[in-house]
Amino acid sequence: MNISQKLPAAARVLLGLAFFVFGLNGFLHFLPQPPLSGPPANFAGALFATGYMFPLIKGTEVVASILLLSNRFVPLALAVLAPVLVNIVAFHAFLAPAGLALPLVLLALELYLARSYRDAFAPMLQARNSTGSAAPSSSRQRTPAHAS
Repeated sequence: MNISQKLPAAARVLLGLAFFVFGLNGFLHFLPQPPLSGPPANFAGALFATGYMFPLIKGTEVVASILLLSNRFVPLALAVLAPVLVNIVAFHAFLAPAGLALPLVLLALELYLARSYRDAFAPMLQARNSTGSAAPSSSRQRTPAHAS
């Protein structure tokens, strides 16, 4: 097995470890956080004030990272992490540019893995399905609620 065959697994594990550690840190606070001020603090404070947003984000990171680390449902984990990662990159690009390096590395890993698993994403990136119908068909007939 050459190195090009091991790269997707290495990228998957690195991305999974990063989101596992930072996701758990959102609950256990074992990594020191630099103090925030100004717009970054306002943004983080608004998310925290909702009472649910940080636990939702960090829980999503932990669950998706476990999927990546266990090599189960990897395309699903990548799809779930994509909007989280876009927001992390945007936060650092617009509000805290000093910390942009790690999010860009994570974005590169995500994009590399998305390319590696492109066959899994191909069906949802088609403008139309192969049958030409607008929605998937069901083998069961649906009875309107008012017909009973």
